[in-house]
Amino acid sequence: MRAPLTFPSDFVFGAATSAYQVEGHLENDWSSWERDGKLHDPRARNGRACEHWARFADDISLLTGLGASSYRLSLEWARLEPKRGQWDDAAFNGYRQRLEALRDAGIRPLVTLHHFTHPSWFHEETPWHERGCLDVWRAYVQRCEELLRGLDAAVVSINEPMVFLLAGYIAGAFPPGRKSPQEAFSALENLVRAHVIAKELLAPRELGIAQNMLVFAADRPWHPVDQALSRLVHDTYNHAFFEALTTGTLVATLPGVVRGKRFIDGAQDSMSFVGMNYYSRAHLRFVTQAPFVEYHFRDPKRRGLTDLKWEYYPEGFGQLLRQLTRYDKPVWVTENGLDDRAGTRRVRFLYDHWKELLQARAEGVPVQAYFHWSLMDNFEWLEGWGPRFGLYHVDFATLARTPTPAVAYFKKVATERVLVEPG
Repeated sequence: MRAPLTFPSDFVFGAATSAYQVEGHLENDWSSWERDGKLHDPRARNGRACEHWARFADDISLLTGLGASSYRLSLEWARLEPKRGQWDDAAFNGYRQRLEALRDAGIRPLVTLHHFTHPSWFHEETPWHERGCLDVWRAYVQRCEELLRGLDAAVVSINEPMVFLLAGYIAGAFPPGRKSPQEAFSALENLVRAHVIAKELLAPRELGIAQNMLVFAADRPWHPVDQALSRLVHDTYNHAFFEALTTGTLVATLPGVVRGKRFIDGAQDSMSFVGMNYYSRAHLRFVTQAPFVEYHFRDPKRRGLTDLKWEYYPEGFGQLLRQLTRYDKPVWVTENGLDDRAGTRRVRFLYDHWKELLQARAEGVPVQAYFHWSLMDNFEWLEGWGPRFGLYHVDFATLARTPTPAVAYFKKVATERVLVEPG
């Protein structure tokens, strides 16, 4: 009889959110983007979101109900600095009180400084492709350091920098809505420099990034260009930022999209941990018009796509975890989840992905933490209110939180430390 798969006693189980998606009543670049009709549903508005800001004290019980020991949340820069150089003391004190409440509940915060959104003034006055962005970023991080002072909190400097870069500077789908390969590399370079500033100001805190990683496959497996394209995208999309924070040299090569090489002083060995967000596999096809690549989510194993039409591909989770050993740092899974609108697939999803994680650990991958996306259903960026990623279901009319079947399973595993296959 095979021994059960188990988690060590010090393994961290947590859940994640981001400020704009759950807090509510925020004015920033994304709220402007919505009013301009830039979402897939041009009528969608974040508005009150889940009112997590107002309901924070009660929502801590959602975390304790999971058996979670950590909570990944983000600070909303626009709430703290609504006008350039003008800081909101009430917002500062509000975040401080919430972080102290987590501490008092025995839940360690993992605080994200940048999770896609910006103050309304940012892109007009100090966009990421201009060096002046680093001055305002430094001031912001300094305020964050004051906010976190005396608290046992780890930090993610930047969430999914490659997603932000491609969506905001190549596809024009995220603010600032630009389509400029030259600006894209400048922005990427400045995001690396922003992480270095965070390391400088926040040391000796544990500090990393949350990098979205995808498995890439050739859409036409027999096609040599699709094969080469998949390898190239894999190297740049999945590893360029990690490599820059390890070696100090940023190399990004996506023909027709972004290309450049730069040594960035201070970036060498600037991660305390490697943060990985994992969701799916994408199949890439070369096309003859810029940006020369199409991506598709296929279902070759006939498992059924997720409700967001992404491939259900847990083995890719294990594949990418094994690749992270090259950085010789602890690995934290900073996001992992699926859009499950009926609430019937998440328990199996957790089992399949936790099994991959434990098998990777058994092979020597130093995975120390797992944060599920998301603690609760929320506003899903361009998709608006359709997707359901939450362990807790949110009725968007009443904002009532209700546990999905995955909550009991999550708590059982997090508490007993034994991975049991669901019936």
